[in-house]
Amino acid sequence: MMSFADLPETIAVFPLPGALLLPRARLPLHIFEPRYLAMLDDALKTPHRLIGMVQSREVPGSDEKRLHSIGCAGRVTQFSETEDGRYLITLSGMSRFRIRQEVGGFTPYRRCDVSWDGFAADLGPTEVDRGFDRTRFLDLLGRYFEALSLSTDWSSLKEAEDELMINSLSMLCPFDPEEKQALLEAPSLTTRRETLVTLIEFALRGGTTEEMMQ
Repeated sequence: MMSFADLPETIAVFPLPGALLLPRARLPLHIFEPRYLAMLDDALKTPHRLIGMVQSREVPGSDEKRLHSIGCAGRVTQFSETEDGRYLITLSGMSRFRIRQEVGGFTPYRRCDVSWDGFAADLGPTEVDRGFDRTRFLDLLGRYFEALSLSTDWSSLKEAEDELMINSLSMLCPFDPEEKQALLEAPSLTTRRETLVTLIEFALRGGTTEEMMQ
């Protein structure tokens, strides 16, 4: 079991728009770009095997892409190599972090000095959402999936624990990067569920992300 004392001050970051990782959740990834193959090789040589998932955002009037200040680090827990040199990996979410500064150097991928302060619950036990009205939520989710022609295993979903259900849907639903970032930054499972419900209701009303974020 990893503790905060085991978490490094500097980690590699993987800015992949729309890819959300949350603590205690798992994210499958397909790694094929040379710079990220190098990132993975280097991560596997470390005792912690951590990679930081972070959203990037456009800078108006520029080609520059800035990193959001908060991301989530995942430990490489599964990986396999294809015959043509690509990797299929799984990251297991460990803890969110706050970027202090980006680190220069000779690596082809980005690295950042990070702080783990303020995210103590991420390495703790599974969260419970005591105000979760599962029946009402599943009804809303059913209308959302129908509107977007999405499918799911409803029997498994109904039996899932609160955290697994809410976090899995936060990661899998087709929200845009800024919406995913809002879900990541939610301070508790309850606030993440409330944010998720707001996003779903807004999508069903046909609103835009830009309108909602104003």
